[in-house]
Amino acid sequence: MAIHNHVEALRRTAIFGAVDSDALTALAASVRERKLSRGEILFTRGEQANGLYVIVSGSIRAYRESRDGREQTMHVETAGATLAEVAVFDHGVYPSTTMAEEDTVVLFIHRDTVTEFLRRNPDAALAALKVLASRLRKVTFRLEGVTLQDVGQRLAQLLLEKAARVEPSNGKISFVLKEPHQRIAANLGTVREVIARQLRRFANEGLIEVDGRNITILNADRLRAKIG
Repeated sequence: MAIHNHVEALRRTAIFGAVDSDALTALAASVRERKLSRGEILFTRGEQANGLYVIVSGSIRAYRESRDGREQTMHVETAGATLAEVAVFDHGVYPSTTMAEEDTVVLFIHRDTVTEFLRRNPDAALAALKVLASRLRKVTFRLEGVTLQDVGQRLAQLLLEKAARVEPSNGKISFVLKEPHQRIAANLGTVREVIARQLRRFANEGLIEVDGRNITILNADRLRAKIG
């Protein structure tokens, strides 16, 4: 990938997009590109964090695995996002394992390069603080959901969030659950069988209609009431 493409990839990020073209060009000269196939691991939990990553294309899922092998998805990031900011800034280890959800291209920027860049570019440093604050807020919301809501509440909220992204057709709100039940379960902190059972329960109660991965919301108000 040519250096001007690296510059454009950096410009799309919240952290590095806050600086001028000359600074980005200098930074782009130091990055290292890496291509990942779907299912390939980018880095693993506990590995020393030597730098952060910029997603150029594709998507990366960050997750943690329990002792019994159950996965808990922490977040999924797509093009324009950065990964491993916290571990880089505190010189620690990566807190999660990350895997490519599809064929993905990332840029690696060494920790020392990132630190020096932020010293020279205070606008980027402020942008990095904003990114970290947003990460903390998202983790707080996720923790609140896992600890204070049961699976039914979390699934109802997920379905309503997906429904909010589509336009109603003939008075109905329909969408496709692109993620398999196992992935949804990982996002919600449970197992696949519980997700399948809960979807059937919602269907039996007349809240939704399920046709394979196609979901139709039949009664949004009652489904919303499930959240509490």
